[in-house]
Amino acid sequence: MLKLLSRPAVKMVERYLPDPYIFVLLLTVIAAGAAIAVERQTPLAVLRFWGDGFWNLLTFSMQMLLVLVTGFMLASSPPVKRLLQRLAGLANNPGAAIVLVTLVSLAASWINWGFGLVVGALFAKELARQIRVDYRLLVASAYSGFIVWHGGLAGSVPLTIATEGHFTAERIGVIGTGETIFSLFNLVIVLALFVAMPLFNRLMLPDEQDSVFVDPSLLDDGEARRVRITRPAEHLENSMTLAWLVGIPGLLFLLDHFVLQGGGLNLNVVNFLFLFLAVVLHRTPRSLLESLHEAIKGGAGIVIQFPFYAGIMAIMVQSGLAETLSEALISLATEATLPVWTFISAGIVNIFVPSGGGQWAVQAPVMLPAAEALGVDIPRVAMAVAWGDAWTNLLQPFWALPVLGIAGLKAKDIMGFCLVQLLLTGLIIGAGLTWL
Repeated sequence: MLKLLSRPAVKMVERYLPDPYIFVLLLTVIAAGAAIAVERQTPLAVLRFWGDGFWNLLTFSMQMLLVLVTGFMLASSPPVKRLLQRLAGLANNPGAAIVLVTLVSLAASWINWGFGLVVGALFAKELARQIRVDYRLLVASAYSGFIVWHGGLAGSVPLTIATEGHFTAERIGVIGTGETIFSLFNLVIVLALFVAMPLFNRLMLPDEQDSVFVDPSLLDDGEARRVRITRPAEHLENSMTLAWLVGIPGLLFLLDHFVLQGGGLNLNVVNFLFLFLAVVLHRTPRSLLESLHEAIKGGAGIVIQFPFYAGIMAIMVQSGLAETLSEALISLATEATLPVWTFISAGIVNIFVPSGGGQWAVQAPVMLPAAEALGVDIPRVAMAVAWGDAWTNLLQPFWALPVLGIAGLKAKDIMGFCLVQLLLTGLIIGAGLTWL
């Protein structure tokens, strides 16, 4: 049944889904038009919201670009290539490849969302080198593991409300992760997705005649070759000593961060780890730079599109449109249905405001009074926002850009499968938030 359901979804998306850049332009027009029509904002005010907020994601844009680049460089190092090859060898047929890449991506995304995006995409490429399998579904399966990130160790909403002095602390206090990330209802949802998502993806595997395969030679990131040194500067470019003099202290810093200081994972730490592991494992600066040259080709979408999303977020938040949308959906809720309506509203807002922490800042002022008025558990409502944010990432190409850049695909290639994943996971998460 899933195979029959995914076939028209894939064809429809391939035909009608525009490039993610066109998608963000359309969202910009829709958000601006809605702010004028619904919120009665003047065109000049909306223009100012958009322009003033356009560069608000510069730091995050650079972080995401580095997720792609440092992850690619690490994976292209000889030791990691060999490790991925051995792991990929566990799958001996297309179905097993789909299941394996989904499980690896789910596990990595639960630990850290940036880590999951890169590991899933890189592992999908390695599997495609060894097994003849539909490459679109393989990459979509790698991306599908991202669904669990906001219910995992790096979930921004549960970590925010577990932090002393957070912006809603006076209203709800500090809520520990035992009530959110490690609550029974959240762990059951995560476990259900770990079981269901590999099964869903496996059942969508197209027949041979409907599959799209990739030439393994096109996925080759280049093999190490003997370097002929003809000038003094090339001694430095090919110096393992120089690379390790900088790379090893970088890894020692991380050891201090985790062991002595008790620090945790965040996006900067993940990028730092990927970069200095790549420096050490490539052994020479020249090898690292050659890998960087290949890695940077996939980053164009991030560079151009993230500022537009920052502008859209500014329109949605400053015009009051995000709050109005949330209030409209919450007005339909009862005590029993508030978590699922919160989940749905968060999913819709996420299409325009694809940022977990930013979305909680937008929706908390609406959701918390509703939860208090209806007597609904605050941690459950907070996690409903978190899961809604994660859920529609399967439809929103914003977060898929690093995966697509690494895999060498376009959004239309995977989003048909992601649409089916969206529908099925929505049922699981909604049921878990309502009845567990």
